[in-house]
Amino acid sequence: MIRLTTPITEEQIRQLKCGDEVLLNGRLVLSRDIGHKYMKEQKPEWLKPILEGMVIYHCGPVVKKNPDGTWSFVAAGPTTSIREEPYQAEVLDTYKVRGVIGKGGMGKKTSEGLQKTGAVYFHATGGAGSLLAQRVKRVADVHMLEEFGSPEAFWVIEVEDFPVVVTMDSHGGSLHEIVLKKSQERAAALMA
Repeated sequence: MIRLTTPITEEQIRQLKCGDEVLLNGRLVLSRDIGHKYMKEQKPEWLKPILEGMVIYHCGPVVKKNPDGTWSFVAAGPTTSIREEPYQAEVLDTYKVRGVIGKGGMGKKTSEGLQKTGAVYFHATGGAGSLLAQRVKRVADVHMLEEFGSPEAFWVIEVEDFPVVVTMDSHGGSLHEIVLKKSQERAAALMA
């Protein structure tokens, strides 16, 4: 098991390979469809220091506001990442992001972006949102909550030993492509 704490360097990321199991610590920044579109089209400067060396988590959390005004995560499961394919490579490059967490993997454009910028795609276990929420120790900040709504806001969270697996690395490796190829070969053999 590899432990990494954000911010993460390009050198640390380039050492990772597909299949590596990682426990993330430090801050993560949540962003989904609206946030990625906003980052690509508007290129807000205020986000650059928040995202540099960080990991973006494709997650629409279930949150509750505490009586003291702080927030707590009830569920923090990954959302399907492929929706961010039109944006992800440019977001990685513009904001110097070192990783993305989601489920289902991403496409060729993102793979090329991971290689170019020195970033990886981490897979989090779908269906484990309440368990993953237990790894969220604190909500450090939230941006664009009123504009985008809770699921789409930029939540900045602090996590401890957040479990992920590298499924796309900065060397062009993709476990998603390997599984697809093997599945297609197996299906062809069964149909023959």
